[in-house]
Amino acid sequence: MSYYLPLGDGVYRPTVHAQGAWSEHEQHMAPASGLLTHAIEAHQPREDLQLARLSFDILGMIRHEDSTIRTRTLRAGRTIELVEATMSSGGRDVIRASAWRLSVQDTSAVAGLTSDALPAPDGLVTWDGMDVWPGGYIDSLELRPVEEPDPGRGRVWLRTPHDLVEGEASTDLARFVGLVDTANGIAVRTSPAEWMFPNTDLTIHFHRAPTGRWVGLDTRVEWGTTGLGVNATTLHDEHGPVGHALQVITLRPMPGR
Repeated sequence: MSYYLPLGDGVYRPTVHAQGAWSEHEQHMAPASGLLTHAIEAHQPREDLQLARLSFDILGMIRHEDSTIRTRTLRAGRTIELVEATMSSGGRDVIRASAWRLSVQDTSAVAGLTSDALPAPDGLVTWDGMDVWPGGYIDSLELRPVEEPDPGRGRVWLRTPHDLVEGEASTDLARFVGLVDTANGIAVRTSPAEWMFPNTDLTIHFHRAPTGRWVGLDTRVEWGTTGLGVNATTLHDEHGPVGHALQVITLRPMPGR
């Protein structure tokens, strides 16, 4: 099984595995962002450029129905390019993604990291703590925490057995991005049955392209006093840190509470 079925001409049908956590009638942002990355990588690819930043703005409810993706180059260049992909469903644009492609260089002589690697997922126990969330996307995941997450703090490995797009090869990077938005749910500060805290964006910066099927999330969740919150995550594959992700949160009581 996969998260999406390709229908041709940039149209994709979400399967139950793409079902959202806040409503059964919406798509989860995680596989949707992976699908947009898949489309961006297929748009006029160049071996001398690499994806360095992906920024997603959620423009409205991502309906769980056939969705169309359009891509275009906003800024062409010899060493730097900016590409945009827009997803539409329900008759309107629902996600706008932009991606900076930067030149490939040999910088091994000066490379260095400050983030520590997560303990490897092998040997860690499978976790059912995401059962507080409904939806087909959450059910599609295998999660292994480094330790039991606290409210506002979690270090978790996750992967999925499902392909991103049925019958189409996806890169490790696109599959990786398709799981990153899960960070908003691994270290909740309160029950999602009592408070709503959806993110309205997702921004990812890479210093190295991830490889493999495992995604490591080292996440801190901070909520303010006026309805705003921020999730900050260091991203890992099995070889170590690969970049960072940020999500801004709109925080409000669940209607009827």
